[in-house]
Amino acid sequence: MQTLDKIMKPRSIAVVGASTKAHTIGSDILKRLQDYGFTGNIYPVNPRGGVIEGLEAYPSVLDIPADVDLAIIIVNAKFVLQTIDQCHQKGIQGLCIISAGFKETGCAGAELEAELLKRIRQYNMRCVGPNCLGVVNTHPAIRMDGCFAESLPERGDIGFVSQSGALGGGILNILRDLNLGFSQFISIGNQTDVNAETAMAYWENEEDVRQILLYMESIQNPANFREIATRISKKKPILALKAGRSAAGASAASSHTGSLAGADLAADALLRQSGVIREHSLQKLFATAKVFANCPIPKGDRVAIVTNSGGPGIMGTDAICEHGMQMAELSEETKAQLRSFLPAAASVKNPVDMIASAPIEHYRKTLETVLADPAVDMVITIYLPFLGLKDTDVATAIMDIKAKHPEKPIVGVFMTKSDFFTAFSANDVNVPLFMYVEEAVDGLARLNQQRLWINRPEGTHPSYDVRRDQAKAIMKAALDEGRDQLTTRESIDVLDAYGVRVCRSGFATTEDEAVAIADRIGYPVVMKMTSKTTSHKTDVGGVRVNIQSANALRAQYQDLVTQLDARGLLDGLEGVIIQEMVTGTREMVCGIATDPQYGPMLMFGLGGVFIEVMKDVTFRIAPIDTVDAVYMVKSVKAYKLLEGARGTTPAQIEQIEETLLRLSQLVTDFPFIDELDINPLMISEKNGEAIAVDGRIKVRKDEAIAAL
Repeated sequence: MQTLDKIMKPRSIAVVGASTKAHTIGSDILKRLQDYGFTGNIYPVNPRGGVIEGLEAYPSVLDIPADVDLAIIIVNAKFVLQTIDQCHQKGIQGLCIISAGFKETGCAGAELEAELLKRIRQYNMRCVGPNCLGVVNTHPAIRMDGCFAESLPERGDIGFVSQSGALGGGILNILRDLNLGFSQFISIGNQTDVNAETAMAYWENEEDVRQILLYMESIQNPANFREIATRISKKKPILALKAGRSAAGASAASSHTGSLAGADLAADALLRQSGVIREHSLQKLFATAKVFANCPIPKGDRVAIVTNSGGPGIMGTDAICEHGMQMAELSEETKAQLRSFLPAAASVKNPVDMIASAPIEHYRKTLETVLADPAVDMVITIYLPFLGLKDTDVATAIMDIKAKHPEKPIVGVFMTKSDFFTAFSANDVNVPLFMYVEEAVDGLARLNQQRLWINRPEGTHPSYDVRRDQAKAIMKAALDEGRDQLTTRESIDVLDAYGVRVCRSGFATTEDEAVAIADRIGYPVVMKMTSKTTSHKTDVGGVRVNIQSANALRAQYQDLVTQLDARGLLDGLEGVIIQEMVTGTREMVCGIATDPQYGPMLMFGLGGVFIEVMKDVTFRIAPIDTVDAVYMVKSVKAYKLLEGARGTTPAQIEQIEETLLRLSQLVTDFPFIDELDINPLMISEKNGEAIAVDGRIKVRKDEAIAAL
């Protein structure tokens, strides 16, 4: 396939559908190419020929007397295919199809789009669109504004992909107010050919693009996205606004893991594993972009605050700690230097409070002194209007210092009139400026997130010695009986085959067999019914715990049979599992849920009966690596419990991580597993071992039958 150079760096452009009628797309795009100063040749194409905007127009691209790199197509959808045929005859390899009327309109449009893709592939072309806003490249050697947003583009370092044309246009219109600009912009529209992954891969080694922003409503190929984004995000930040956060459909899932795994959790897991920084609003997306545009990646997470008011300094301190960063410990030398010029009432501890009377010179000296301290990685400078000190003077001073000290991030907080930000929107600003300290801290937290991602070690995908054939035979036997739901016994046996630590247990179909197994395991024991028709055992009294003797076991067995018979559930009873009684107060959960688009996901978190109430869980897309497993375990709030809080035996953390990796191997070997629960994964008080006390597996029957 061709690169996108013919589209993003064309030497000549044909505007197919150029128009003399004002305020039409065909007119606006032609004028914008001219107004922005496209450095190459522009050829209007209109069946009537003539002159449009001072340029000779040609009846078709075949009549253009010179070579053409890019055709921007703005004709009725029914004429697009023949236009592409003509472009191929002309040797044009880059297309940007603005025209709508394709798959977004229904079946007929989808068929037209399928034919469009077929020809693009056949002709070895690259195509942006259809149904898109256009493309932009602000590089001085190109200066291409090939879209129909209202405002001309602002020059910057951002490569921006928008799946929504209208939203992309709106963003282009407000860039000046945001102190931001684009290097390149691609409105992918229906993304028939070029999509977000294509754009990211193209920008990977583009020096002009220092950060990548994505607005996405869908991710067409999650595996491909993950591969590309994981690689590129190590080189330059990728920020994403992923729309469509509803969890509709999760309620249809029958397992705990499935009911917690809404559609957005899958997207969130994918972005997190790919190193993509996700934002949930345009405001935050561009606030973060502003920080990356003006700040280097810090060396660490130690933040210093310089302020002329104590209150915002304290608020900033709280926000820094909440983000898991550190307040920098200023050296005694730094404090002594600050005391040499600040008034006695000032505080030279971090946050450094210069007090309300601080003149401009104190801002300069304090900021330079704090920046020079090796224990400081990032600085927030806060200004509140006092005693006639001008906000613009303070901002200018900060920017002068930043120019001399580009190695550390500096963020400005100006709690002043909005006119200040409007005034600076036309300036060459080298420091991100915010009105509230929490916004500044959010920005530094994103810088730190990128630092941690860049320094994240490479994980591995271990392959454990497992009994794959045994697991396969168990699942096949269930399918042969027409079941997509494995019994508890079958589920535990599959887990055991894959090396997951399960309770010592045995299966009994009679009262006497149950007692014999319990005598062998040793009391106390747990008795669990296993049924082909009832999945949630606790709802029907199917779990009996802490059985201390053979007589007690017989009584519990008889009571279970009586209860099931009374409910009309006795026919589904397969038998009972007798398990060792694992004592522990900490119940975790491991699981697998399958998203229709993103595929299988691993879950870990706080388990037990309150799992869906507390929702202290985390997800990752399978397969996971060793580093993913570490982060999964550490990311839940219940991790403190695993470390051994309040005198409990510390859990065997590495064994929990291995359990997750073994489940990842299981679902990789059997991708038709739809849902899996280990709940609870009990942490033994005896030695901290994580033991699967209960298990439940469901498969997608048709896929499983085809695979097995």
